[in-house]
Amino acid sequence: MERYEAFVNLDQKADVLRASRNENAKKMKGKMEKEVRDALIEEGKRIKDELASIEVELNEISEQLQQEAQKIPNDTHPDVPIGGEELATVMEIVGEQRDFGGMKCQDHVTIGEKLNMFDFETASRVSGTRFVYLTGVGALLELALINWAMQKAIAKGFEPMVVPDLVRRSVVEKCGFQPRAENTQVYSVEDSDLCLAGTAELLLGGKCMDQTYEEKDLPKKFVAFSHCFRTEAGAAGAATRGMYRLHQFSKVEMFAVSTPEESNKMHEELSNIEKEMYAELGLHFKVLDMSSHDLGAPAYRKFDIEAWMPALERYGEISSASNCTDFQARRLNIKYRPNAVDGKKQPLQFAHTLNATACAVPRMIICILENFQNEDGSVTVPEALRPFLGGLEVFKPIE
Repeated sequence: MERYEAFVNLDQKADVLRASRNENAKKMKGKMEKEVRDALIEEGKRIKDELASIEVELNEISEQLQQEAQKIPNDTHPDVPIGGEELATVMEIVGEQRDFGGMKCQDHVTIGEKLNMFDFETASRVSGTRFVYLTGVGALLELALINWAMQKAIAKGFEPMVVPDLVRRSVVEKCGFQPRAENTQVYSVEDSDLCLAGTAELLLGGKCMDQTYEEKDLPKKFVAFSHCFRTEAGAAGAATRGMYRLHQFSKVEMFAVSTPEESNKMHEELSNIEKEMYAELGLHFKVLDMSSHDLGAPAYRKFDIEAWMPALERYGEISSASNCTDFQARRLNIKYRPNAVDGKKQPLQFAHTLNATACAVPRMIICILENFQNEDGSVTVPEALRPFLGGLEVFKPIE
């Protein structure tokens, strides 16, 4: 409260000084005695210096207030379970766990190395831990997944994009992420205001920043391929081995802008697209209505999809769909004009933003390798991906 009051007082002083500066400039017009002109010049310099000093202080306090405001999360949907992750509600279960019979189930690292799909050792030498070289059919599988996911989203009316890997820190913060917090997941570029994007959501939100849409043109739906960068601070344990948690990975992300009245419906649509896609691949998964402690600052409600990963003997998150209501839109200044009523223009309102994962490539590769492995070390390619792999039906070990 003290910082806000200080900001208001300084802002008022700055307004008074700006008015004085303008008045002083008016007095400078026309002919006058040298002494009078010199006095006005001196007064102008004094006002300029005092205003500059106040503006520096204003910027500092504004930055402090912004940091405090970032700690305030969005509201939560009335149906969201209150509490920890263990309270998430199972909304739907699709498919069944595969029965491997007497076959020994291998993990994705063992399978992938036999198939010459990736090289962690070289990546570790060149880039460090939690990086990977995708090689051979591994590289082809990533490209197939990206093209498959993009085509699925485009068929649902999403506008395709490829977005930059770097994003301004201010945009990251307006989207509800904290690049300057302790244990941040965001990589910052030294001596600049840029960050490596952790998700295309940031770039797609930024694309809509300061935009005003007509209600008749909503929803706006975008799908983007991007590289994602995460520090994975604090992540450890067996679940992080291999492809599960990488510092860099590829992802196809969906993003939508809607009216407040339609955002819950849009949220369902995004979740249904995800379910349709993963069912098409033949995966076994469950859909969760995530609890309040797992929502993150921007999300009003979040539906996660967790797929069965046989080697881990547990479900692992492969996607999420979030309704952020007007949390991001207010910060990014995304507005829309409602349809006219009785011929009268309606005032502008803040839109709602939503995002959903179409395909997080590493997690999808884990699911495919572990669920569709065969006893001879080969992996059966899901039918939906075969057209994107030149008709290839099976990944076979290198002899």
